Amino acid sequence: MFFRKIALAAGGLAAVTNAHVVMNTPKTFAVPAVHNGPLDASGSDFPCQAANGVYSAQGVSNVMELGSSQPLAFTGSAVHGGGSCQISITYDTAPTKNSVWKVIHSIEGGCPAKNTEGNLGDNAAMPVPFDFTFPIPKDIPAGNGTLAWTWLNRIGNREFYMNCAPVTLTGSGGDKSNWESLPDMFTANIGNDCTTTEKKDYKYPNPGNSVDNFSSFGLSDPVGAGCQKAVAGGGGGSGSGSGGGAAVPPPSPTVAPAPGPTDDLPGGVFITIATDGGAAGAPTVAEPTVAEPTPTVVAPVPSKAASSPPALAPAPPAATTSAAPVAPVVPPVTGGADNSGGPDAGAGSGSGSGSGSDNSGSGGTTGAMAAGSACSPVGLWNCVGGTSYQQCGSGVWSPVMALAAGTSCSPGQSASINIVAANGRKRRGFTFRG
Repeated sequence: MFFRKIALAAGGLAAVTNAHVVMNTPKTFAVPAVHNGPLDASGSDFPCQAANGVYSAQGVSNVMELGSSQPLAFTGSAVHGGGSCQISITYDTAPTKNSVWKVIHSIEGGCPAKNTEGNLGDNAAMPVPFDFTFPIPKDIPAGNGTLAWTWLNRIGNREFYMNCAPVTLTGSGGDKSNWESLPDMFTANIGNDCTTTEKKDYKYPNPGNSVDNFSSFGLSDPVGAGCQKAVAGGGGGSGSGSGGGAAVPPPSPTVAPAPGPTDDLPGGVFITIATDGGAAGAPTVAEPTVAEPTPTVVAPVPSKAASSPPALAPAPPAATTSAAPVAPVVPPVTGGADNSGGPDAGAGSGSGSGSGSDNSGSGGTTGAMAAGSACSPVGLWNCVGGTSYQQCGSGVWSPVMALAAGTSCSPGQSASINIVAANGRKRRGFTFRG
């Protein structure tokens, strides 16, 4: 099963599309359930679409050796003419707005689709027919953390996409100073006074040492006083150095600290793994206890990537009006206290609570269900207050997402959602199919 998210074009006059792109390799977090839309324009769900700061892997694991090359693959046909992408890493296992993200690879142009004028159709389950790879630096520390794919689309609304995946880096010999010297992740179009120009690919102010350039449409610089500034050695197509002034949305409210990570490879710290004759054994990554099997998401993925995870398309909301369903019992990992110190900051302690649902969504919107709380069946919609919506994905509610200006929906939960323009004209009704 894949999920669909509505994205309305500027002014609410363009057709609704439900085939945006999501990262399918590496495998993304189970919670927040990845949706295929951009981050909110205000930056409220930065980072990782985690508006409520709750994370859970639920069996998802991405083990990567230092110095290795890793596949990067996507699902969805709405590639928006490509654009520019970055791969970044933080050693925070439950990232917050204060987490430090360091870029390990930049793709300037042609990401996630090369030499493409627009979209590739309207099929949210279609594997994107372009392959990418990115390197894991050999000189950064081993340990648990989070990997992020960020995308600035070339065609369409000025948006910022971000999917995140839990990661375990294995190996030895890395030093935290090498990670700290990498560029900061670039952000734009999320309320930080930095935007991009349509129809051009984007040149990162500080792309780092590992850069691919697949642009067929020319590169342009981001615009705005809040944009990250180039630093000595960090500009150009193959520069290096730490990023300066990465534009990050305003800090979020304080959240409960994350439970302590595993003893083998704690998150938020650097680990050096001793080797016997060279090869280091991959550590065992402890996962939260799950009382019920993790829901299986079925969607085609590129066959050439043996480790490719199922495509996790967007998870907008919806819920039933009958008896409340029982979701897998998973101790949620809440966003930790300020981990902005990077790897040295250490792992947070304590436990969070993120299960359950209520009728008061984020911002007090009547009818909203708590993001990350249990829902059933998968795929149902929830129109919140006529101006926002959610969808049930992987047994949990997605965050509340706003409709385009000038459009509305009929409040309540149902198998389909009807979008109506301000003049009363019906835009589109999506019907859930099991």
